[in-house]
Order: sequence, then C-alpha cells, then structure tokens
Amino acid sequence: MQEFHIINNYLKKLSKNNSFAKKLNDDVFFYDKKNLAISIDTYNEGIHFTSFDNPKKVIKKVIRSSISDLICKGVKPKFYFMSFSGYRNFLTKKKLKIIVKSLSEEQKKFNIKISGGDTVSSKTLSFTIVSLGFANQIIERNKTKIDDDIYVTGNIGDSYIGLRIIQKKINNIKKKYLKYFVNKYYEPDLPIKFISTLSKYASSSIDVSDGLISDLLKLQNNQKYHFKIFVDKIPISKNFNYFIKNKKLKKNEYLFNGDDYQILFTASKKNRKNIIKNSKLLNQKVSIIGKITGKSSKNLLIDKDKILKVSNYKGYSHKF
Repeated sequence: MQEFHIINNYLKKLSKNNSFAKKLNDDVFFYDKKNLAISIDTYNEGIHFTSFDNPKKVIKKVIRSSISDLICKGVKPKFYFMSFSGYRNFLTKKKLKIIVKSLSEEQKKFNIKISGGDTVSSKTLSFTIVSLGFANQIIERNKTKIDDDIYVTGNIGDSYIGLRIIQKKINNIKKKYLKYFVNKYYEPDLPIKFISTLSKYASSSIDVSDGLISDLLKLQNNQKYHFKIFVDKIPISKNFNYFIKNKKLKKNEYLFNGDDYQILFTASKKNRKNIIKNSKLLNQKVSIIGKITGKSSKNLLIDKDKILKVSNYKGYSHKF
C-alpha cells in the first residue's frame, strides 16, 4: 500500500471532528485560535539518507527538510523537537559533538530553537522532528483556481544529481561539481525570506519533496482541476545544464525526483506583477512554469513539441 492510501482510507476518519488537522490532507496542523502551526517528519537511514557517515550534512538535511513544511505554508519556524533512535556506533562522543555543532549552525541560520525530544536505543538509525511556528493563517492545499499561474522558487534537479553521485550512480565528476551537487542534496536553499510574499499572494502551496509532478498532484488532489506544465520553464542551475550536457544525461530523468525543498505554489494572474517584483527585491528566484486548467481538460506535461506521459514522472512514493 502507498502512504496516501493508508492516510485516506484508514487514518483520515479519525480526524473527522478535528478541523485543525485539515483532514490529514496538508503539511501541517494549524490551530488558528492560537495561530499555531505544527509539522512532523521522520527520517530513516537507508531511505531518507544513504548512511550516517557524514553526520554534519545529514543533520542539516533533516532539519531543513522538516522546517520546509512550515515555510511552504507561509509560516516562519520558531521551535523544534528532535527525537532519535540509534545504535552504539552512532552514539559516540565524536559524532554527538558533530551533531550538536550542526544543530547549532542550523539554529543560528534559521533562528530556531530546540525545545525537547527523546532518545531511544535501536538497531536502526532514525530521526523524528516536530517543527512549530506561528502565523495568522496558512496557505492550504486544494485551493487552486482555474487560470492560476503555477510557480516554483529556486532551481529544480540539483539535489537529485547530488543523490545519484552519493549513491555512486554518477562517477568521474570534477571536484567543484561534486561538491556543488552533494551540497545541494544535503543543504537545500530554503526560500525562507519569501514567506511574507507567499502569504500575501499564493492561493495554494506545497514544498517539492517527493517530486515536482508528485507534489503538484498532492497540491490539488481534492479538486477536479488539472494543470499544464512546460518543461522548458522549469528553472535549472547553470551547473545542472552544463552537467547534463557534458555527461550526456537525459534532463527529464533528473527534474522530477524531489529533495529540492523549493516552494511550489499557485497564484492569480492579477498578482503576477507583484510576485515578480517582490522576488527581485528579495533576490529570490521565482519562475512561472505553467497554469491550472479546468475540469474538462487533462494534466499536461509539455516538452517543446512533445506531450509527455505524466505518470512517468511522479517521483518518490512510500510503499508498505
């Protein structure tokens, strides 16, 4: 069974009398009476990160991917709780010192504070992060409107190349490119300064964690609307473009696999001018990659003069 089958068919009914849980259909719990937003994520060795050989980098990825759930809702993260299960080799003094130093750097960078947690002895390594923030409102899923522009912040695809390098699926890389892509995998550039603009203009929003198309489908999964995405409009870095051409790789195989942690959002065309203006003032890259279409159409992924099969680019999904 897939993750969302379990949520929709088994767990959702438990939230029936809890409107703050958003029918278990969003990234966060939002208690609007106290302006409180909460998200929770778990990360397992071998699934969310290949190994714990580089604890400094793994910790940074765990923290950033966790607070990304709040950022994409227009919420500035403030506190986090961290629990982990680990084996004896994990709990060495050396690694614990590295973990603490990495957490300290992330706390300073994003102005967040650790507020509690738990530790458990286990044969497998796992982290669970609860992130908290405060906002007057959140930007929900399933609120897109026909003819809304579809935007994404930053660049897409760098992180997946980094993962493939870590997995040794891509070899013989120049040192500067190796460092660049691996860093993009472990330390995604979270668009935290874009929160106020997002809150003001976005109609719906999600972060790109499982893949651009996969997350777009989640963004509007209770709506009957569709989308039209133009592949050549999806933003990529200069390093991505050079690397794909130099290695003779297929671009589309690296664009839709997730771990980007950029914000994928929709907004009315009337807000386009202000969004672009604000993004320039904030020095935050934002790209329009398509639009929301009506019930009578279908989802389209267009690559120049070709229409690609959407189901081929659905990214990552947890299966049980």
